[in-house]
Amino acid sequence: MMAGDISQSVLFLVPGDPGQRTGGYRYVSQLVNALTLKGCNARVEGLDGQFPVPDAVAESTMDQRLSACEDGATVVLDGLAMGGLPAVVEKHAARLRLVALVHHPLADETGISDDHKAFLFESETRALAAVSGVIATSHYTAKRLSDFKVPSHRVQVIEPGTDRIEPHIKPAGQGAHTSGLRLLCVAGLSPRKAQHHLVEALSALTDLPWHCVLAGSTERSPEYSQQVAGQIQSLALEERITMAGELDDQALRHQYQNADLFVLPSLYEGYGMVIDEALAAGLPVITTDGGALANTGNRPGVRQYPAGSVNALKDCLEACLSDRQSLQDLAEAARQSRESVRQWPEAADDFLAAMAQLHQTRDHSQFDQQWLSLREPADHRARSQALLEQVRAWRTSQKIGSPELHIADLGAGAGSNGVYLSEKLPRPQRWTLLDQDSALLAEACQRMGAKVAGVEGRECTLEAGNLNELIPADTHLITASALIDLASADWLDALADTARARQAAVFIVLSYAGEFQLTPEHPDDDLLRSLVNDHQHGDKGSGAALGPQATDYLKGQLETRGFDVAVAPSPWLLERGDEPLQAALMSGWCEAAKEQCPAEQARIDQWQAARLKLADQGALKIRVAHYDLFARPGHD
Repeated sequence: MMAGDISQSVLFLVPGDPGQRTGGYRYVSQLVNALTLKGCNARVEGLDGQFPVPDAVAESTMDQRLSACEDGATVVLDGLAMGGLPAVVEKHAARLRLVALVHHPLADETGISDDHKAFLFESETRALAAVSGVIATSHYTAKRLSDFKVPSHRVQVIEPGTDRIEPHIKPAGQGAHTSGLRLLCVAGLSPRKAQHHLVEALSALTDLPWHCVLAGSTERSPEYSQQVAGQIQSLALEERITMAGELDDQALRHQYQNADLFVLPSLYEGYGMVIDEALAAGLPVITTDGGALANTGNRPGVRQYPAGSVNALKDCLEACLSDRQSLQDLAEAARQSRESVRQWPEAADDFLAAMAQLHQTRDHSQFDQQWLSLREPADHRARSQALLEQVRAWRTSQKIGSPELHIADLGAGAGSNGVYLSEKLPRPQRWTLLDQDSALLAEACQRMGAKVAGVEGRECTLEAGNLNELIPADTHLITASALIDLASADWLDALADTARARQAAVFIVLSYAGEFQLTPEHPDDDLLRSLVNDHQHGDKGSGAALGPQATDYLKGQLETRGFDVAVAPSPWLLERGDEPLQAALMSGWCEAAKEQCPAEQARIDQWQAARLKLADQGALKIRVAHYDLFARPGHD
């Protein structure tokens, strides 16, 4: 979907009833409404089952719903739903445009066990690796996603909007109810929202006039809700604190209009929409600095305190309750902030622009940064140490005029090859990194710049006709990783000619060798292998690719030009712990296989589902054959 092109459909999938009134559900419903008003065919549907740790019903429901989507459909998956179902996301990622909507990472939820956190972190990391892009609801969450291996260019921030609420009926502190100032807290009762901290702080201020309304569902965390109710009763605050439960729009608007002060004692928020809503009603706010609130709350009209500090909350409340001028000043600042509160139509515009950017990134980046990040550990494990020793021995024996070893890395990507070799080869070194993807090249230069002093990046398309021009004349070693199986015979001829002209050594690693085995076996393994290898011979940008034959072909061409050439196996061995890479690898295989033979789509999908299920259980082993090649000029 391009920005301004609102003819396509967008489906939002959320767990359970889409009409729930938490911040996350209201974000989706309000965004869908705003998109619809702009003419976009946006809709939201709920998924049955248990989330975020899914049961069989949840897995089946999501799988069926995604299966029903047409090829190329845009589907936004709420993080609460997709984070625990990476296998389902991986199964459909190649066919659909899947976008994750992350309010905050699941593992950041409070009150869960370490084992639960570990499961959610691993599961969500894997699911996020499969989607084509991520929408975060705050810059805080976007930054946090880097810990889940999500590159920044795959994340778009769409902060929520709000609807303007006419300022509350009576100015703060003037004509208040006989019960005193009216405090309002809007949040579903849960340990993370920390209403018990508010109750505890207010219990120390009973000599001051106030009444507090806790508006929010008591059903999502019933044990906690009972705990808060019991706390209120034990402190004899039943007449001063009202647990109003979940309110509809009209009732909630009434509460905003009649309150004098808004309080959110939450320990952590991915954004904190209710802060915007309170300011939109002209209400002064007391809140914490937990999570994104450190930024969300950093505005005029908001007084913040350290998350979890009951004493600090008590002091903030006491200052507002005992000093009406202080409260008036805070209220005046809140009314000024009201004018700059973001509206939902703005969020809808940003969403459309974000979709265009994410889809452009997916459609035009041949080697996705996430895939390169996933494969890097396996690449580094697989390399032939015997050939690496030969490279080191060659460098030691060479009488190179320059004290620096000048290395040209072709198709440098995000710098994985350079990062590995820079630590293994003798110093000093100077690197020229060549790649067509500007974003990947920038990352490669940054990573390599931390390793060696001399690094130059060249954004270019490597073609048979320009290799001799692009590779510096004083290059001593030409290297590439996972590249030549995509190249044509003409391209490899040009590479061999360029190496001979410079009398440069050639070190090419991790070229696909045409074989992969999965354990346990499946009857359709041979079908996938055959279709994938056929697909390898398609044009990847330099003519018909040699695929698995590339290493043998390059070996022969270098030998005819006087090089001494050695080849060694460098297989990937993917086992338990490599599940994200296994899933991404099989997704790529299946996409290639279906392109090669569309008539076998159902059979390929069944194979993928069966394999992903084993991978999800940690019961799948994959061996992918690769070759490393080292060639040195025959005459020193």
